[in-house]
Amino acid sequence: MATVVREIERKYDVPSAGMATLDAVKAMTGTAGVACVSEQGESLLDAVYYDTADMRLIGAGITLRRRTGGEDQGWHLKLPAGPDTRDEIQLPLDEGAVPAEFATLVRAYTRDAALAPVVRIQTIRRELRLLDPASRTLAEIAADHVSAERADGSDPTSWDEIEAELVTGGPRLLKAIDSRLREAGARRAAAATKLQRSLGDRLPAVAARAPSLTARSTAGEVVVAYVRDQAAAISRNDPLVRRDEADAVHHMRVACRRARSALQAFGSIIDRQATRPLCEELKWLAAALGQARDTEVLRDRLIGELSAIPPALVVGPVEAHITAYFTAELATARDTALRALDGQRYLQLLNDLDALLADPPVTSLAKRKAGKTLARPVARARRRLECALAAAAGADDRDAAIHEARKAAKRARYAAEAALPALGGTARRQVARSEELQELLGDHHDSVVARTLLLDLAAKARTAGHDTFSYGLMYQNQTARAAEIEQAIAPLRRPRDRHHPVDMRFPESPGLG
Repeated sequence: MATVVREIERKYDVPSAGMATLDAVKAMTGTAGVACVSEQGESLLDAVYYDTADMRLIGAGITLRRRTGGEDQGWHLKLPAGPDTRDEIQLPLDEGAVPAEFATLVRAYTRDAALAPVVRIQTIRRELRLLDPASRTLAEIAADHVSAERADGSDPTSWDEIEAELVTGGPRLLKAIDSRLREAGARRAAAATKLQRSLGDRLPAVAARAPSLTARSTAGEVVVAYVRDQAAAISRNDPLVRRDEADAVHHMRVACRRARSALQAFGSIIDRQATRPLCEELKWLAAALGQARDTEVLRDRLIGELSAIPPALVVGPVEAHITAYFTAELATARDTALRALDGQRYLQLLNDLDALLADPPVTSLAKRKAGKTLARPVARARRRLECALAAAAGADDRDAAIHEARKAAKRARYAAEAALPALGGTARRQVARSEELQELLGDHHDSVVARTLLLDLAAKARTAGHDTFSYGLMYQNQTARAAEIEQAIAPLRRPRDRHHPVDMRFPESPGLG
């Protein structure tokens, strides 16, 4: 079974890996909670790193290795988790090929490419541990002499470096270590990892940093940059979904929706006909992920509703029945999501996104200034939301109409998000209002779904001979919640007048705070 460790570390180049540079750290007793410094002696670490032939993993900031020596020998997969931070997933040492679990976790990057050894790195390490008064390790400081031998037969290289890693210490300690090492002559390493430094000219070319986007940028630059961010979010969240990390499914599904909404809203800038098949695939992936996310939301809603009921009014094994239902539903939903991520259709979607971003099918409008060009489709998305709200006023099927307005709110929000660099405050206000309305309408839709499920659960409880009073009480609470929301949005549901557009801000309503 895999072990996951959150790493917060920094690397430094030093003139020598001798203990002279570490002496500055030895003198940290009494600083930032350090009670004493423990020397761990010397160890030999031997690691073989794996990647694709074109270095896709390292290009994404990911490292995969098999290492012997040290206390944590085994297979290690390191995934980016923020500045100076990575999640290291560990599996026991195995003489075979790359573990299937790791190969699956990086599939969004490797696609169908094989993983093979790219470099062997041997490290002679001398280590210090900074301890607190209870002898707990706050940080580990390692002075490394590194030798690297690439699989392509290039001449071996060697260098010295220092690695500082927090264990239980906080940012204040890391800052103090950084100060001491710099005073002793160490400098932040140019390469983030030993692997990057050892590969040198084999590293994937780093794209030049894109200039800041403004109203004077072209419309195409702004829209493509937004879609690129969403494509990166899809791949970044892939291993998190597979590891069942909290909110990973939600973030991945939202990235799909944002990318699709941008392509649809700005079809006059990135040719709508050319992107229609990709939009359909993004819709498919969002739906495959949606079952898991929607089930999570509904579970939390009903569990929260049940916990708010006075214990005296909870009759029968209601919580046990709800828990059993969602345990089975979540397992099914997760299997559905993972089957989608493991399929060839998903890989083709990722390839299609890459192809779109490499050569966007832009129109002549894409070359115009973003400020004026994006304002029109953003305003169009807002007007469609206003129309959806007005339509809900006289709809025979009010629940369905409000749900359509919720989807229009999402589209208005994402269109404005994409145009933020160009439209500034105008887009920011539309994002805020649309998001607030989206959440309120989403709450209404969730109440509709919850009531349907409560009727089903009550029927099953009745068949089993259990009292259904608590289910009826929960149903009534959900009905009341929906009525409150409908009352709050009622002022918004009036016929649209182009001279007096709907103000998407809604008034305060009791029970909605």
